[in-house]
Order: sequence, then structure tokens, then C-alpha cells
Amino acid sequence: MARNNGLDTPRETRRTLRPNIDAEAFGRLSEKFARFLGTAGFLVYMSVFVLSWVLWNTLGPRDLRYDEFPFIFLTLILSLQASYAAPLILLAQNRQADRDRITLAEDRARNDRSMADTEYLTRELASLRLAMNEVATKENLKDQLGELSKEIAKELGRNSKPDSK
Repeated sequence: MARNNGLDTPRETRRTLRPNIDAEAFGRLSEKFARFLGTAGFLVYMSVFVLSWVLWNTLGPRDLRYDEFPFIFLTLILSLQASYAAPLILLAQNRQADRDRITLAEDRARNDRSMADTEYLTRELASLRLAMNEVATKENLKDQLGELSKEIAKELGRNSKPDSK
């Protein structure tokens, strides 16, 4: 049986042992975690947890203590938490930097459009002002008509006088 490898038919999906990770969902989760790490609530929870741990393993019944004085297990837990928190915080920061970069590019494009619009409107306003200087205004027409009527009156006055020759 021949396999059709044309571009018009989709390939069969293959099963892999590698997990399918949605990068966007993982990024959103890391941002939520990073935001939580930066709150006072996290510091309070962490302080209560560490204080409880130390008190229990110092003052609790000797046979129920699970981590004696140097608190090696507590150190391991805190180191593990820090080793996961740091990359998640960096991932959240990278995502924020990407969003900032996109926002900056959009702002730059919007500013360019605004500048082009402003320059266009400035040119249009200048052309309207030039055109308005060439348009006859009411006062201009009044002055012109007044001068013409005076000239006509002078001419009529000259023509109506009898020649004294």
C-alpha cells in the first residue's frame, strides 16, 4: 500500500513519550506564581511555615520531631522552592518584556500615524489660509465697489459737462 505524501493530505499524528506542554498556559501559570511570590501574603505564609517548622522541631515531643536542629530537611525544601521560583520569575519577566516590546512598537506606530495626520492637517490649514487671502471678503468688496462707484461718478461728471471750446 503506497503512502500519499502530498501536501493536500494531513500527516498522521504520531504518539510520542514526550509530554505536550502548552507554552502559553505554562507562561500564564509562571506569571501568577511570580506575582504571588512578590506579595506580602507570601512572606507571611512563608514566615509562618518556617516558624512553625522550627518551633515544632525544637519544642515538640521528641519522638514526633522529624527534622532536628540543623533543620536539613527545611533547608532542602527552601532550596528546592528557590530553585523553581527563580526560573519561573525569569520566565514571567521575559513574557512581560515581550509584552512591553509589542506595546512600545504599537505606540511608536500610533505616534507615527498621529505625526503624519498632524503634518497633513497643518499643510491643509496652510493651503486654506493661502486660499482665504485670495478670496474676496465683504470689506474688500465694499472697498472695491466704493472705488469703482467714485470712478464712475467722476467719468459721468466729465462726460456730462459741456465742452467749452
